[in-house]
Amino acid sequence: MSALKILVIPGSTRSGSRNVRLAAAAAYHFAQAGVDVTRISLADFPLPMYDGDLQARSGVPKHAVNLKRMIGSHHGVLIVTPEYNGSIPPLLKNAIDWVSRVQEGNERRGQIFRVRPFAIAAASEGRLGGVRALAALRLVLSACQAIVIPNQLALSFADQAYDDLDRLKQAADIEALDALVRQLIDVSQQMT
Repeated sequence: MSALKILVIPGSTRSGSRNVRLAAAAAYHFAQAGVDVTRISLADFPLPMYDGDLQARSGVPKHAVNLKRMIGSHHGVLIVTPEYNGSIPPLLKNAIDWVSRVQEGNERRGQIFRVRPFAIAAASEGRLGGVRALAALRLVLSACQAIVIPNQLALSFADQAYDDLDRLKQAADIEALDALVRQLIDVSQQMT
């Protein structure tokens, strides 16, 4: 069997983002577990705001197809989201909306979400650690019929959570990230 492949998608493209840093920390933990890990930026997949009329006129944008194929080339996916006004940012929601519209060959629309597990994490400078964004993201992914693993990580006080190498400093945070990583690896292996 080929090496297990995990995709890490930060839901932010902002420079210095706490969530991009959490995605980097997670990628490090996956690599330490012997997984072939890829971390991408949604900036590399620029998409217009989802519009059904635009889709009817022009089809699904090539970057949505490319993002869907990137997801499809991995056994499991971790999405790390910031919290915007108690929910997920428009950049991430828009990417999910477009990817859910991609249909290639004999597959059903949105099939990409149903055949691999997803994990979710968030980082925030606040005490709640982005937990409301995680609830919103779990709801969106569940509406796409995605398999979202039970473990999730809401990283509180993220402005103080990282060392100079973008690794987590607190033992409890490291343990929580390790539990999420292990569960995504286990479920991904079961589904391959």
